Amino acid sequence: MIQADALPPKAGTPIDPPNDTNANSRRAATTLALTLPGDTVLYLLLPMYAAQFGVTLPEAGMLLAANRLVRIAGYGWVARFYARHGDRPTCMLAAAAATISALGYATLSGFWALVPLRLLWGLAFAALNLSTQAMATADPRGAARRNGRSRAIIAMGPVAALPLGAWFADMWGPRVIFFLLALTSLAGVLAARGLPAQPHPAPAASRRLRLPGSLDTWSFLEGFTLDGLFIIGLSYLGKDLMPAGSVIVAGAVLALRYLGEIVLSPVGGRMAERFGAERLLVSLSLLTTVVLVGFGAGWIWSCAAAIVVLRALQLPLLPPIVAMRTPGPGRVQALAARSVWRDIGAGTGPLLAGLVLPLVPPIWIYTVPALLLALAALACVRTATPRTSGTSSTSGTSGTPNTPDTTP
Repeated sequence: MIQADALPPKAGTPIDPPNDTNANSRRAATTLALTLPGDTVLYLLLPMYAAQFGVTLPEAGMLLAANRLVRIAGYGWVARFYARHGDRPTCMLAAAAATISALGYATLSGFWALVPLRLLWGLAFAALNLSTQAMATADPRGAARRNGRSRAIIAMGPVAALPLGAWFADMWGPRVIFFLLALTSLAGVLAARGLPAQPHPAPAASRRLRLPGSLDTWSFLEGFTLDGLFIIGLSYLGKDLMPAGSVIVAGAVLALRYLGEIVLSPVGGRMAERFGAERLLVSLSLLTTVVLVGFGAGWIWSCAAAIVVLRALQLPLLPPIVAMRTPGPGRVQALAARSVWRDIGAGTGPLLAGLVLPLVPPIWIYTVPALLLALAALACVRTATPRTSGTSSTSGTSGTPNTPDTTP
């Protein structure tokens, strides 16, 4: 018989999660906040100072994509390592890898010297990202709110590092900032020492192939549109509207993306606790569809700002839904699977954008993926299974049964 206090609360129920769960979630988020700036600052500086890093501009693009590609291939291995060894050793090792990567950005030159650093960081981020999601969803009570706070903490690192990196690059060149970011990553090793070391139970590995589920499809399309098409289109389309200052405006909008996470991700988490994570996911995805169509129609800067807001509100929603649908030993692997699909979308979006933006009207480029995103969000809604005699069906904040996601 399931005890009443073990059930996830209904929408609108006051949340009072255990202090240990909140503290562990904050520690995992702090570790990622201290290690992530090395990557975000490289995104800012490598294309602008490619020659000083000893690479061409196409090689810079490949380097920036390498960490995402290795995550697509390596997330399964990282998830198994994480489940076997627990958060503390995994995150300490990942933070140490981030430190090595930042030192390499400061000292090494050339494509083949930098590629191993990008691959190392890709695996490190996979582990740290998985830990933040697993810690935030360790207790179903308040998972969405806790995940919103986690996203806000993580975004503090890039918000502080991006303007500092630009200033350092202007004063002393693009390398010096990475010595400082190596020190912050080293501080991440210390932050990870407070995480629990217990392993996570994992189900037996399945050898059969499974078609992507509704949440997989939504994750792919969100990464494809918001982290792929939108980012490339912002610079490409903006240069025609504001040739003299498009880079500055585009950079400001991208920096505001992280500031939006700090301010709005906790709001999204609280809204999910009140209205239901799935219901909010559908509503925000439909709004995003409208805004993406407007972006393609030519309202570049206003719609870009709206996309930043909507993206920040959506970030806390998926992990609680995944944890609710896949309780028990399968939670860590399910969280990793959704991250893989998002990475696939975010990796293919820029590639397609670079090919079609010069050839196809923007209204079509953004309308079609936007409509697919809306359909994917609607497909995520499932009818709750009614209670039957002799079984226990639990509902999360969105009224969805606590069963593994097998929706094709």
